[in-house]
Amino acid sequence: MNENENKQGQLQIELPQQVSQGEYANFAIITHSSSDFVLDFARILPGVPKAQVKSRVILAPEHAKRLLMALQENIVRYEREFGQIKMPSQKEAGPRTIAPFNVGNGEA
Repeated sequence: MNENENKQGQLQIELPQQVSQGEYANFAIITHSSSDFVLDFARILPGVPKAQVKSRVILAPEHAKRLLMALQENIVRYEREFGQIKMPSQKEAGPRTIAPFNVGNGEA
């Protein structure tokens, strides 16, 4: 097989440098309509009265379900390798890994 045949059928993904650093988000808001799911990722900081949305992702319902399944699969793999992820509501939970700010109940 030559190089072109080997790459045939493989998806090429480009990660632009300005996107490669990512955005830190510690809060998510999920809304939906009959045709789309909207995921807004925000950053909440102490002493700052407004949460700033850093990224918005709009998905078709089928892709939202695929994302859910991929996250579930990856959480299972993560916990198999590193141990159970404990939520702050669990009594034996260690240090918090999510924003400890009093922001009420989020949707995500």
